[in-house]
Amino acid sequence: MIDKVVASAAEAVADIHDGASLAVGGFGLCGIPVALIDALHDRGAKDLETVSNNCGVDDWGLGILLKDGRIRRTVSSYVGENKEFARQYLSGELEVVLTPQGTLAEKLRAGGAGIPAFYTKAGVGTQVSDGGLPQKYDADGSIAIASAPKEVRSFGGVDYVLEESLTPDFGLVHAWKGDRHGNLVFHATAMNFNPLCAMAGKVTIAEVEELVEPGELDPEHIHVPGIFVQRVVLAPEIEKRIEKRTVALSAQSAAGTTEQAGA
Repeated sequence: MIDKVVASAAEAVADIHDGASLAVGGFGLCGIPVALIDALHDRGAKDLETVSNNCGVDDWGLGILLKDGRIRRTVSSYVGENKEFARQYLSGELEVVLTPQGTLAEKLRAGGAGIPAFYTKAGVGTQVSDGGLPQKYDADGSIAIASAPKEVRSFGGVDYVLEESLTPDFGLVHAWKGDRHGNLVFHATAMNFNPLCAMAGKVTIAEVEELVEPGELDPEHIHVPGIFVQRVVLAPEIEKRIEKRTVALSAQSAAGTTEQAGA
C-alpha cells in the first residue's frame, strides 16, 4: 500500500494551480480544512472556483481567499454571515451558483460515484429549473450571467429536474483521524460535507488531527476509504471556532434581570 502522508500543508497544496476548482469540506465553521486553506492562501493561487456549502466568514476559512480576491466563482447553498461575499457578488466581482443544499450534496456524491447526472424534485417550478437566477452582476447592477434552464422530465406523473454531478480538480477535507493509506474518520457533525468532497475531488487532500498507522482504525468505523484520498497531512493544533456562541445567564445575572423587570 502507498504511504500518502506529506510533510506539510504547504507541500500538500503545492500543485493547486491558478484557476483550479476545489471541493471544500465543512458546514458553517465546523469541519473546515483550515490548515490547507491557510497554506493555499500563502501560496497565492488565484481565479479559483470553490464548491462548498458556504464560503467561510469574513476573516476565516474560505473567507480569507475571498477577501483577497482569489475566488472567481463559487457553487454554494448558503452564503450568509459574510459581508465581503455579499459585496463582491452584488458589485459583479464574484460569480455565485446558488444550489439547494441536498442537491449540492448529491452532486458531489454522484461525482465521486461516477454518476454524471441525476433527477431530483428539488427546485422544480422555480428559477433553479426554469433558469434566470443571477449568477453574476455587472458593475451597474444589471445581470451579466443568469442561470440556464435545466431539463425537466416526468416520472410517474411527477416532474424532476436534471442536475449534473461535480468532480472538481481537488478536494480539501478535514478529518479527526486518518492513517497513512488515506482512510479517514470524522468526528460527530464535522463529518458534514467532508466525505462528499473527499469522494468528488480528482485529487483529494486530507488534513487530520491524529495520524495513526495502518490497521489501527476499525474498518467498520472508517467513513471514507483511502481509495478516495491521495494525500494526508497532520494538522494537530488547528483553531476551532464557534459560529454563534450562546451562553445561559448566571443565577446572579438572571436575578438582576428579574428585579429590573419588576421595578
